[in-house]
Amino acid sequence: MKPVFHSMYKFLLLCGVGAMFLTSCQKDTSSATGWNYNDERNGGFEKSPYVEQETGPGLILIEGGSFTMGRSEEDVNYDWNNQPRKVTISSFYMDETEITNLHWSEYLYWLRRVYGTNYPEIYRKALPDTLVWREKMAYNEPYVEYYLRHPAYQDYPVVGVNWLQANDYCAWRTDRVNEVILIREGLFEHFPQQFDEDHFSTDAYLAGQYQSGKRAEGIPSLNPDQEYRNVNMNDGILLPRYRLPTEAEWEFAAYGLIGNSFQELVNNRKIYPWNGHYVRNDDPNDKMYGAMNANFVRGRGDYMGVAGSLNDNADITAPVYSYPPNDYGLYNMAGNVSEWVLDVYRPLTSEDEAEFRPFRGNVFKTKVRNSEGGLVDKHESAAYDVDGVYHYLTQFQSITEDKLSQDEVNVVEESMSIMNEAKTMKDDRKFDDANSQVLRAIEFIKASDVEIAAKLIDGISDYLESEPGSMKWRDVTVEENIDRRNYREADYINHLDGDKASSIYYDQEEVEGNLMYDWGIVTLVSDRSRVYKGGSWRDRAYYLVPSARRHLDERHANATIGFRCAMDRIGSPRGLGADY
Repeated sequence: MKPVFHSMYKFLLLCGVGAMFLTSCQKDTSSATGWNYNDERNGGFEKSPYVEQETGPGLILIEGGSFTMGRSEEDVNYDWNNQPRKVTISSFYMDETEITNLHWSEYLYWLRRVYGTNYPEIYRKALPDTLVWREKMAYNEPYVEYYLRHPAYQDYPVVGVNWLQANDYCAWRTDRVNEVILIREGLFEHFPQQFDEDHFSTDAYLAGQYQSGKRAEGIPSLNPDQEYRNVNMNDGILLPRYRLPTEAEWEFAAYGLIGNSFQELVNNRKIYPWNGHYVRNDDPNDKMYGAMNANFVRGRGDYMGVAGSLNDNADITAPVYSYPPNDYGLYNMAGNVSEWVLDVYRPLTSEDEAEFRPFRGNVFKTKVRNSEGGLVDKHESAAYDVDGVYHYLTQFQSITEDKLSQDEVNVVEESMSIMNEAKTMKDDRKFDDANSQVLRAIEFIKASDVEIAAKLIDGISDYLESEPGSMKWRDVTVEENIDRRNYREADYINHLDGDKASSIYYDQEEVEGNLMYDWGIVTLVSDRSRVYKGGSWRDRAYYLVPSARRHLDERHANATIGFRCAMDRIGSPRGLGADY
């Protein structure tokens, strides 16, 4: 590919226009100062020749708006956790289909190629739990062995993926999409020799901490002090992050009310993602008249119908392009698999959330900086959740008491001793030192010749937070937000529902912890409970209603939950050519 991007970009900058087709090279002038944009003579402040956001691979634009979120069907479970309320959703992008086994296999292949030699635990952490197919009184072993890997299932939705793994995939996908954009624009070569920390990361590239694989120095700079520079977000070339959709976004997209409105009147509110009150196609003029609109359980023991006339043509999941899409063009927003969303679960979320872009689960973070205000170097090794690893080893030691050999006991005890030091360092805010201790514990376990070593490493790998080559982030602190009024702390997961101020112990200084949601004692809800939406191949029609909401611990997975990605829409809600 010829690096034509450089000359075209410089031409657009020098001409100072914001459209693709240029009629002259008259410079664009600031309406505030009268100085020319994109002029090397006055310092070279650049106004990017931006048209609009590029649609990322696999995504569909979901035009936002207001809708009534919440229960639209009888609450047969009497959960009372979904009070109807009107909210507004900004436009965003969403995957046309669920993430498939083929997509996940591509992800696993990349992880093994880049990290497999020195950090095999990163690959193991990403493996779906194929044992979710097993049942005490059913023969499901073929799915355990074949569902993820066999090409017969490559276009089926991936399952056995927990919420944390789904988020890791979103971050990986962001980097791969932005990397191929820079290759397309002639700035990077295809560079398959990426290993450990020396791999492309969007954040590391924007911070100037990734150079390998570059085909050119960068794009032309109009700053007289530099000839070239890296692409940055001001250029509008790189895409925003892929992420999980929020609960409100998912529900809004599932209904697809864009096909049921006239001007500002929603003239036919839906129960399902399709029109009508039936689970079959009820349009007599459609060649699919009478066919099932989704993959679900029709009744007791009826997962697929009668031989010769299968009602949904799927015993378990179905290929992701099965069944008609909704009015946004999204497939399987009811049935097939339920889907993870971004939100933390609370039964009374509907009473507390904002009216605009509602969401529960904010934990505000910022990139780590040095004493001079510059970004610190990216991770050179894997970074772990110190408290999580300590908790895991503590639980492992408790569960295996009197079941291990003396050599195995010694390994666990020495690992705990190292983790005690790590926890002390972490409490003293010596985060790098604490992580070094975790790595020391892992190397000690790997070097031991005991049977439980592999189990310990697999368990610890679940608490890996950052891969080598990623930038360092931390939670914001109260002291850096002293004069801020919209927020002060980092973690607002339990805000108004679970924090001390919302409990009956609000006036007792000695009380600590989350007493309202003491998991396993008074409730099965915790700050790690994540919402999943939609029905699955194993659900009755009741759960096909987009408003239905359930929850599961973010570290757990099952054979009925998958996911799809979303992306923020930047700028106009409707895009070019829309009528206003």
